[in-house]
Amino acid sequence: MEPRAINEQLAVSPQIDPKDIPEIAMLGFRSVICNRPDGEGADQPTFEEVEAAAKKAGLEARYLPVVSGKVQDEDAKAFKAALDELPKPVFAYCRTGTRSATLWSLAQAGTLPVADILASTKKAGYDMAGVVRRIVNGGRTPTETAEDARFDVVIVGGGAAGISVASSLASRKHGLNIAIIDPADVHYYQPGWTMVGGGIFQAPQTAKTMASLIPAGVHWIKSAVAAFEPKDNAVVLDGCRVVKYDRLVVCPGLKLDWHKVDGLVDTLGRNGVTSNYRYDLAPYTWQLVQGMKEGRALFTQPPMPIKCAGAPQKALYLSADHWTRSGTIGNIDIQFMNAGGVLFGVKDYVPALMKYIERYNANLNYFHNLVAIDGQAKKATFEVKEPEKDVRQVEVEFDMIHVTPPQTAPDFIRVSPLADAAGWVDVDQATLRHKTFDNIWSLGDVMNAPNAKTAAAARKQAPVVAENIVSDIDGHSAVAQYDGYGSCPLTVEKGKIVLAEFGYGGALLPSFPRWLIDGTKPSHTAWLLKERILPPIYWKAMLRGKEWMAKPEKVTAA
Repeated sequence: MEPRAINEQLAVSPQIDPKDIPEIAMLGFRSVICNRPDGEGADQPTFEEVEAAAKKAGLEARYLPVVSGKVQDEDAKAFKAALDELPKPVFAYCRTGTRSATLWSLAQAGTLPVADILASTKKAGYDMAGVVRRIVNGGRTPTETAEDARFDVVIVGGGAAGISVASSLASRKHGLNIAIIDPADVHYYQPGWTMVGGGIFQAPQTAKTMASLIPAGVHWIKSAVAAFEPKDNAVVLDGCRVVKYDRLVVCPGLKLDWHKVDGLVDTLGRNGVTSNYRYDLAPYTWQLVQGMKEGRALFTQPPMPIKCAGAPQKALYLSADHWTRSGTIGNIDIQFMNAGGVLFGVKDYVPALMKYIERYNANLNYFHNLVAIDGQAKKATFEVKEPEKDVRQVEVEFDMIHVTPPQTAPDFIRVSPLADAAGWVDVDQATLRHKTFDNIWSLGDVMNAPNAKTAAAARKQAPVVAENIVSDIDGHSAVAQYDGYGSCPLTVEKGKIVLAEFGYGGALLPSFPRWLIDGTKPSHTAWLLKERILPPIYWKAMLRGKEWMAKPEKVTAA
């Protein structure tokens, strides 16, 4: 809960939980307005749950749902009416608080001066410039406004995929007017977090400011996306600002759904609960590993898809290697809790990995999905779904647990017209072009091609998308195709890696001759690649459009 005062009568907030209601009442609020439709997010409580808690606390509750990025004048009128009717002060919320602030701003049109509306919302941390523009324009919707920003190519997401494709585009076609939309201040080299958790890297080595990485000449729009309007070639930002495009690239990455595991958020970073999937937690992993002399260590893997399917077991291997070197491995019960039914999805690499599972005396528990955790009691609850057996739950005690969170497409993607039935951006798996909207492409973790979601995959995808967009601009068909390449350097011990490289259907796609690196066997050369070569390649080549070993194959139409 994060109440932000608009004025003495109203505060707005991001999504709340029913258990926040008593505190809201203690703060003096007398009414609650929900502006978020039920079912918008997987981890979202229903209004009925919030309303029940509100009634129990003596508060009135009102449900005024509004679709993100599509606030209408009648919605603002209903919001104003609710403010007039409900006991004050009022607490309003949505996913981020932006819709509630937008509704208030539109409701004040003709009542408060524009400057006062901007001042009140800015004080609360919301930029309502786009809404004020809408008011000044006499109520026209944002996509009807002539002065909307327009670009040749708009890229949603400034992660590995977004910056790489921007650089690849700029290097291929000079003069393109390109914009990247991303609200983050910091860009992370996420593949490095496994190494941080294993004591190899320091966390600051994996972070740089976003401003230092945006390619020269590319516009950076520091904002979150609320919605897509592909029929109007428009992206709606939080606050109703609109950006128009000729061509769109969608690559915002995945959503880590920490809330999907009951109790996890309350205990992360303490009580022996950690995860290498977060910058601030990976150092805690190493702290726990160093401090552990005996007891039980759990390593979890949720249902697919996830970023880098090998990362959960990488944490296990590096931890077990340290315990082996320190002489404590015999005192530690290592359990790998995998929601899936295999150790690794490409069978050619499994024999080498199984040797390390046996070396570390780790126990494999398949079909075990983490659903709840009690950090103080040091107990984890798993739902077990074994084939042809009844679903059951088991409780496992731990001294340390490394959690890989459930992962989904971001909410604004899943509810958009770009998504398939499962919520992923719907693309042709070869050209990475959208199946319905032919001026939209997608790459990285958010699209639905059946490839591994890794940074190495994005490194190969970025040139394919750039090549095909330039070809499209020049009036030609797609000329580059993606073969599903992904890579997972499995850190089986300090100094050795099983370098898994594969494409669609699990086909092996090695980058190096077998005499140099045999990916099916642990290799010190592969370790040197991971530790010393790949980070500078990421920062100085991939993000700058230098496509070392990544130039796409071109196909000629028959």
